[in-house]
Amino acid sequence: MEKIFAPWRMKYIAGEKEKGCVFCKCSIRCEDFVIYEGRSVFVMMNRYPYVSGHLMIIPNRHVAKIEELSPAERIEIFGLLETSLKVLGEAMNPAGFNIGMNIGKAAGAGIEEHIHLHVIPRWEGDTNFMSVVGNVRVIPEDVAETADKLIPLFKKYHQEVLMR
Repeated sequence: MEKIFAPWRMKYIAGEKEKGCVFCKCSIRCEDFVIYEGRSVFVMMNRYPYVSGHLMIIPNRHVAKIEELSPAERIEIFGLLETSLKVLGEAMNPAGFNIGMNIGKAAGAGIEEHIHLHVIPRWEGDTNFMSVVGNVRVIPEDVAETADKLIPLFKKYHQEVLMR
């Protein structure tokens, strides 16, 4: 029998499910590891990451398509993407990154009504035999601990990106 220890999921499983967009509701966002608030975009830890350090860059406005983003939102998303790469690079020393958007249900979007960019640090062997044989991902660090490492680095590096 397969056993996976994930105590942080009990609050979600047992809790009352709120209606509406998880990214738009401040009460949900605030407890879900928002690690940087920009002018029109924020950065949030993924509660159910593929690997440790999995971030999402999300516009504050509820939009589903890239063409619905304002020019300012597009610029800020890409500025925060650059910052995210620097922050994750310093804090976690990954060998590479996956960066992408899943637009539409057919493309794998879990929350298709609110566009968001995934930034996923990667290491050689991070999808080891557990994923292949056991169909299980091993996340070696608690999401909250990762967030605590990243928050001060976002403050440090995003100012540098904005100054250019």
